[in-house]
Amino acid sequence: MRKDLELCPNEVVAWLKKSPRHFTKEDIISFVKEKEIQMVDFMYPAEDGRVKTLNFSINSLEYLETILSEGERVDGSSLFPSFVEAGRSDLYVIPRYSTAFVDPFCDIPTLCFMCSFFDGEANPFECSPFATLTRAAEAFRRSTGLEFEAMGELEYYVITEAEGLFPAGDQRGYHESEPFAKLNDFRRECMHHVAKTGGQIKYGHSEVGNFTLDGKIYEQNEIEFLPNPLDTAADQLLLAKWVIRNLAYKRGLDVSFAPKITVGKAGSGMHIHMRLMKDGRNVTLGADGKLSDYALRAIAGLMKMAPSITAFGNKNPTSYFRLVPHQEAPTNVCWGDCNRSALVRVPLGWSTGRDMCHLANPAVPSSKRDTTHKQTFEMRSPDCSADIYQLMAGLCVAARIGLEMREEEALAIARDKYVDIDIHKAENAGRLETLDYLPASCRKSADCLEKVRAIYEAKGVFPPRMIDGIIKALRSYGDDDLRQRLAVDPTLMQALVREYFYCG
Repeated sequence: MRKDLELCPNEVVAWLKKSPRHFTKEDIISFVKEKEIQMVDFMYPAEDGRVKTLNFSINSLEYLETILSEGERVDGSSLFPSFVEAGRSDLYVIPRYSTAFVDPFCDIPTLCFMCSFFDGEANPFECSPFATLTRAAEAFRRSTGLEFEAMGELEYYVITEAEGLFPAGDQRGYHESEPFAKLNDFRRECMHHVAKTGGQIKYGHSEVGNFTLDGKIYEQNEIEFLPNPLDTAADQLLLAKWVIRNLAYKRGLDVSFAPKITVGKAGSGMHIHMRLMKDGRNVTLGADGKLSDYALRAIAGLMKMAPSITAFGNKNPTSYFRLVPHQEAPTNVCWGDCNRSALVRVPLGWSTGRDMCHLANPAVPSSKRDTTHKQTFEMRSPDCSADIYQLMAGLCVAARIGLEMREEEALAIARDKYVDIDIHKAENAGRLETLDYLPASCRKSADCLEKVRAIYEAKGVFPPRMIDGIIKALRSYGDDDLRQRLAVDPTLMQALVREYFYCG
């Protein structure tokens, strides 16, 4: 068995003792027979960004082989109402064996797969979010010779009845331990179940946001993943939300991934970390331990495309309640090192060359470790209203644009947009005035996408009708003047929060 599979909590991987990317139909059938699996579930994201499920009862080996080989047909007009007409609505769903996992919630032994969509001519359905992402990754690879990898952070609130014991400090929940944090065990259980579905988790912790309202405790949590190819990274985030909601339901808890659920409290983001790979090696850092020109040029592309990226990553009016000053959420187009007021943050990357393990544990001999694989750069504007696949495809396009620019132009943009200060402090108002603002509403986000849509549509990545659908949906909110209306009627915000409480 490969060393990286020895402790894999995904039961299918552990039993087959091979990388999921190498799973075959024969592997799956062997697992079904050995583990006495009785049902198969096909799962896939639809236009609303949520997991959809189709159940199969295994009534014979022949039927199992049929569904694994041929998939099934589904009503595309219900799954993708903006892109598929009822008159020609059928689509095929075909399982991707590499995504197999045993359902951690179902009492009946059930094997689940994420699926791909195909149209009537057996071509990948062009408006499928997954197909869009794979096209973006392939265009990036062909254009740059690099691989684009990503990992996400899920932030969410868990809500339960207040008990009055060991009250936590308001908005002081970051990495809080029990008993001041009441729901850490729930997060641990979520992580355990996410790992069973194939999710490769980096860590989990309680987040800043916590408060008590109307007799209920609201505790913010975060689960962060390890870097993976784009398709795997997106699947893992989608399934993680599915797991967290299912487990909350079983435990009698409530969960919200909404970007903002009340005034003056921390909002929830879905930050995306990215790294650039070449020949299996992370090239985000250069030989000098500083950001490479590859990374600087990719960041320049993110700066150029940042206003339009909100169209994929911030999809309802409450998204823009979060993108305000002094809430550790970005408002302006800039980047910086370890700077949480910036749109793109370059976190610490273990690039000092010093052995901190030895410094903390003098009895352990000092050793030289290559830690360059750990460096990433992080986009902080998205939240869980996003279509995860569209968002990652958009980030991939933006990074590619930066790498396709003339090197001098891209590096100049990177230099111009760099900040090493908190731009929201009064003494930095002059610098703030030089920076472009992110859109302040869905309508403005749609306008930004409209202006640069040709860039996303180039190389066949985003279909024009998908861009049309995104723009139409964003403009339908009519939120151009929402902040002015909120100033007159503050109750409007809570009405919107209730409406989008379960978004994403």
